[in-house]
This record gives sequence, C-alpha cells and structure tokens, in this order.
Amino acid sequence: MDGSVNEMIGWRQDFHRHPELEFDLPRTSARVAELLESFGLEVHRGIGQCGVVGVLQRGNGPRSIGIRADMDALPIDETNGSAHRSETPGKMHACGHDGHMAMALGAAKQLAESGAFSGRAVFIFQPCEEHGHGARAMIDDGLFDRFPVDRVYGLHNMPGLPLGHVATRAGPIMASEALFEIVIAARGGHAALPHMGVDAITVGAEMVGALQTIVSRKLDPAMNGVVSVTGFETDGARNVLPGRAWLTGDCRALTPEVNDRIETAMRRIVDGICAAHEVGATVGYETIFPPTINDADAVKAAARAADGVADKVDADCAPKLFSEDFAHMAAAVPGAFLLLGNGTEGSHARPLHSADYDFNDAALETGRALWVALVEQELRAD
Repeated sequence: MDGSVNEMIGWRQDFHRHPELEFDLPRTSARVAELLESFGLEVHRGIGQCGVVGVLQRGNGPRSIGIRADMDALPIDETNGSAHRSETPGKMHACGHDGHMAMALGAAKQLAESGAFSGRAVFIFQPCEEHGHGARAMIDDGLFDRFPVDRVYGLHNMPGLPLGHVATRAGPIMASEALFEIVIAARGGHAALPHMGVDAITVGAEMVGALQTIVSRKLDPAMNGVVSVTGFETDGARNVLPGRAWLTGDCRALTPEVNDRIETAMRRIVDGICAAHEVGATVGYETIFPPTINDADAVKAAARAADGVADKVDADCAPKLFSEDFAHMAAAVPGAFLLLGNGTEGSHARPLHSADYDFNDAALETGRALWVALVEQELRAD
C-alpha cells in the first residue's frame, strides 16, 4: 500500500474517532480547511455556517466542476471495537462521511501536486447532510454564485455493493423524503361506555390501514413510492378511551409529482375517515429532501471517468428509496450522484446508520482515482 493511501486512511480514521453533528463541526471543518491549505488550494471557510470550499485553479481553461463531500456524523453509540472507533459517546460516523471527506481530500492533494487539467476544480465540504439542511444552507450563502461550476458531482459509499464497483443512472437516483404528522381530535370517554364517545384509537387504526392503499391502489404501479407510519400515540389510559391520537411517518417518492400525489391522497383519506366518524384532524406534511435527479450528460461523463478506474461500472442502476440533500445541488447546477461499493462482508456490509457499520478503507483509492479522473477528463488541458 503506497504512502498516499495510508495518508487517506489516517485522515479517515481521525475523522471517525472525532465525529461531530449537523452544523456543529468545529474540529472537522478546521481540519479539512487546514489540509486543503497545506495542499496549496485557495480555501474559504464558513460557507453555510461551517462549510468549507477549496478552489484549485490550473491554466486558463474556462470550465469548472464541483466535487462535493459531506462532513457530519450521526447521534449513534458505536458498537464496533476497532482501534479507530468513536471517542465521543452518542456520536459516530455511521454513514461513511469520514470516507467521503478522505477521498475528496486525497483527490485535491493529487491534483494540486500533479493534476493534468486546465480550469477550476471546486471541492465542496458540506455540513448537515443527515438532516437535509446543509446543501441548502451553502447554496443560500452564495455557493454557486461565489464559486460557479458547470457541473457538480457527489458520491456515497454503498454497503453490499462490491469493492471497486460504481453505480449511477440518469434521472431520479434517490427519493424525496417527506415527514407527516396527523393529529386526531376525537371524543374520549370511559372504556366501558364506548358508544358515548369516539375512540381516537379506532379512528387512527382505520387511517393506518387506509394509508397503505396510497401506494398499492392510488399510484401507477410503475411509479415508486413508500408510505410508512412510524409512530402512533394517544392520550388514553387503563380504562380511558383516548380523545386524541398522533400518527407520524415518512414518505418517499422518486419524482415531485408522486410526492404531491401521496400528500393529496393522504389528506383526502384523513378527511374522509374523520367525516365518517364525525371527528376532526390536522395533517402536517413537510418535504425535507427533494428527489436527487441526475443530469444525463453529467452521468455519461462520470461513467466515462469511472470506466478507467473501477472494476465495474453500472450506468443504469436501479434507483434507491433513501434520500440525499445533494438533491439541492443537482437542482441548482447540472450534476450526477454516484454509488461506490463499500464491500459485502462484515461491518462494511452493514446498513448505513447501523451502530456496527464502518466505512471500508479499501474503497478510498477507487474514490480518489475517480475524482482525479473526472477532473482531468472534464477539464482536459488542450
């Protein structure tokens, strides 16, 4: 293993030992900025609160591309016993953002030292991806006005996908996420006298069942969607029928149109069931992440670059129903998001956000080589 790979492993494991959350990333963002400056990049701190941008200009080529890496960890207690396990109780890099940073840093260093390109590479290190606010915060703070790019690219490691494999697709690659809350106002009463009130549990249970018909009976079967009720609470007691109930949940869709259909159908179902039982309810529906939609030309460019460094490239993979706030960047600038194999065994194959997941250091070189190849291809020196 060459020294540069060992260097990336050192950065990755250091980030892993010191996880930070959301926009509270003082150590992480400072370390990223310090490394970028040591490579000779022009560094800008505090974009979107604590985001970092490193600019590498070479020659007078007119084109510019962005490479994005996320920086935040998750509020999870790590159960792995590795030497680089989290040193902060209740926080861990359970999604591989530590690896994403290390790959982008490795690419920035290699390109600064020996990159064969003419133009500008913009390395974007983003906070608060997990809650879906970081990309929007950086964009609102003038990210693409201050550092304009022709295209923007991002990637995510994928447990279960073999090492050395890269997957992407044109069009929707990841889903939107919307959170809903339904508050039912019924009429509680004595458990022995149900006819004298309206049991909020009965009303809520009917809604839970009916909501499952949105995907199975109200969407075109060719359209992907998920509606999940994830919480059901009431104010009932041992012998008291509840007068109020709260249903909460999560919806996924691959297009804004399907997300809108899900919301419309949900409101109609709630209104209809409430009318049947002569009770009231409110529906809150908030779309946190839009769908991530890849630009077709950007996907072709990324696939060409990956062909030279990956063991296998799937440029028409199945879309995934999890969400990514890279979606905001891809909506602002033509872009492409890619999936990078994290391996098929052990902690590297555990689901993202699992307490025993770990990023696979063996994937670092493929990720770095992909970013270097993409920059040199898209900013080809004449």
